[in-house]
Amino acid sequence: MFWTAATLVALALVAGASVYCVLTLLAAGSYLRQPVARALRVTPISVLKPLYGAEPGLEPLLATFFTQEYPNYELIFAVRSADDPAAAVVRRLSAAHPHVPSKLILTGEPEWPNAKVWSLEKMTAEARFDLLAMCDSDIAVGPDFLRRMAGEFENPGLALTTCPYRAVPGGGLWSTLEAIGANTEFLSGVLVARLLEGMRFAVGPAVVARRQAIAAIGGWARVREYLAEDFMLGHLAAGAGLGVGLSRYVVDHHIGGPSMRENFAHRLRWCRSTRCSRPAGYVGQLFTNPTPLILLLLALAPQWWPVCAVAAALRAAAAWATAGPVLHDPLTAKRWWLIPAQDLLSFLFWVAGFFGRTIRWRGRQYDLHPDGRFTPTIR
Repeated sequence: MFWTAATLVALALVAGASVYCVLTLLAAGSYLRQPVARALRVTPISVLKPLYGAEPGLEPLLATFFTQEYPNYELIFAVRSADDPAAAVVRRLSAAHPHVPSKLILTGEPEWPNAKVWSLEKMTAEARFDLLAMCDSDIAVGPDFLRRMAGEFENPGLALTTCPYRAVPGGGLWSTLEAIGANTEFLSGVLVARLLEGMRFAVGPAVVARRQAIAAIGGWARVREYLAEDFMLGHLAAGAGLGVGLSRYVVDHHIGGPSMRENFAHRLRWCRSTRCSRPAGYVGQLFTNPTPLILLLLALAPQWWPVCAVAAALRAAAAWATAGPVLHDPLTAKRWWLIPAQDLLSFLFWVAGFFGRTIRWRGRQYDLHPDGRFTPTIR
């Protein structure tokens, strides 16, 4: 009796995950049918780049913003202190590209829990233009990035847009697995959410918004206590009736090549943060990863292998739809055989994410709260 009940539950879960894969295919098609915007006029843009330390590869990543094929933009960088190694990188690039208006500001030690939001507040005050591109330090863009963003914002109803990202590993197995997961699993969740309810959130690491949109939700101070400030920024904007979009422009997100311990800590932090930011959605992630469910059903009832084969084929198709036509990801195309291993690892982190309410970030420990806020741990 128990075995039969367990089999039926596993079968239902595999069926649900298969439906999700079909939704991913439909969502990818819907996204790709969205027209690519073309800029008809030059809209001035301020690019805001919060920095902390000279992470590996920082200089070539920042250089992609100094070589934009766009006639009217400025770059604003923020570090906490003048001796931050990232400051020297910015000075070298500014000297090498004197024709690009750029500014380096010192923010001091952050007075808000989210140090990135503290930096964005300071940079926004210094920005000259009303269209703001908030870009993390670990992304690279093509020379047409700002031109494409300006084209999208010629739509007067668009207040904020978020760019999908193609994860690029820094080397090593764990970084490679994480990148494959981001390109085949994480993005599918974004696309399906867009299909079912529209964009009611944003995802880093590149968000572009009108200054008025940030003011309309209460300014940067409104998201200063959230670890997932990008998600909340889009969520609050949508809640205020503002137009939130998912850009057709894909950026490269370089996730580095940390050790296994560092990688696992990072992934666990992300899972716990997601659980607190979107508790219902986090539970629903069970259906976004069919592989462990397929293996469970095979273990309970091998005779259901045809159903498992169909589910596995749908998972492969969904992975191809996101990593291929949407992201044009060469990593997944080359190492597609790692997808099942990443699926199993992702499932383990999903389970682990239900436990614990502390994270470590930038060398400090924080407590996560049920509403998605986080505060420094008091010892």
